[in-house]
Amino acid sequence: MPALLAPFRIEPRFDYRPWGFRDLRPWFDRAIAAGEQPIGEAWLTGDANLVATGPYAGKRLDAVFAEAGFALLGAGAPSTASPLLVKVLFAADKLSVQVHPDDKMAQKYGDPRGKTECWYALAAEPGARVALGLKAGVTLEQVEAEIKDGTLEASLNALPVEAGDMIFVDAGTVHAIWPGAIIMETQQNCDLTYRMFDYGRPRELHVARSLEATKLVTRAGKVAPIQQNGRTVLIDVEYFRVERVPVAESITAEALKVGSQPGLSYLFVAAGSARIEGDGFDPFDLGPRAIAAIPAAAPNFTVRNLGGLDLIRITPNWPQEPSR
Repeated sequence: MPALLAPFRIEPRFDYRPWGFRDLRPWFDRAIAAGEQPIGEAWLTGDANLVATGPYAGKRLDAVFAEAGFALLGAGAPSTASPLLVKVLFAADKLSVQVHPDDKMAQKYGDPRGKTECWYALAAEPGARVALGLKAGVTLEQVEAEIKDGTLEASLNALPVEAGDMIFVDAGTVHAIWPGAIIMETQQNCDLTYRMFDYGRPRELHVARSLEATKLVTRAGKVAPIQQNGRTVLIDVEYFRVERVPVAESITAEALKVGSQPGLSYLFVAAGSARIEGDGFDPFDLGPRAIAAIPAAAPNFTVRNLGGLDLIRITPNWPQEPSR
């Protein structure tokens, strides 16, 4: 095991999108000035996110992985690349209808990995929905024709969304996020998106690649939570595991861990606030929607509930074989 590496907080990074919010409060203390583009995404673990605490404070997250990858991920990791991107999405308008490639297709075109993801609804208004997958019997030829004539939405499955829902979106699933829900997205660390249809917005479409990536039948859909070892497992599939961990007053590093093999985890504060303190590092606080990286080589530490804590733990799962 590499030398110890203390947990650290990561600063959010905000991404402008035409379908986003102009004011992220109360989720984040961020509002845009007149003339600026709306904010659609808060990136929490992207390569360009900056470390906020500890010896790597001020460095980009990808630089930390490059320098201390095995300390972060554990000796059993297949590579030292950052495996997961966690975001919070703010859709005031419909996102494009899109699809992501699987690993095999991404690598065919020179990218290291594809993009399988999941969506956890932090909040949802009555009637909130997302588009997930194609209706039974829809063909690729039909999809291509509907892209051209602007009627593609009629071939999409509409899925109601309520707060607390977890939705799996495997690579190859045609999908779109619609307004009405605040979504925490966990995904492979990949930003490959092929737009099929964009509601007339003047952005590039990737029709040929999107049709190549599309799988007519996928495993996408809602995932029922499972109670396991005193926590709520929201999803546990290839690439990632997401779970809610109850914290009455405090919880130790040992109690947080699942399994005997140490590995990277991220702790996301969905609500309330927490403090992380431990051996050999300065304690730091996590406010609402803050995230901390817990390295595989972390020293002993404790997470304390400072009030109203709703703690979500996110860990990478390494696929046993390449996606097909």
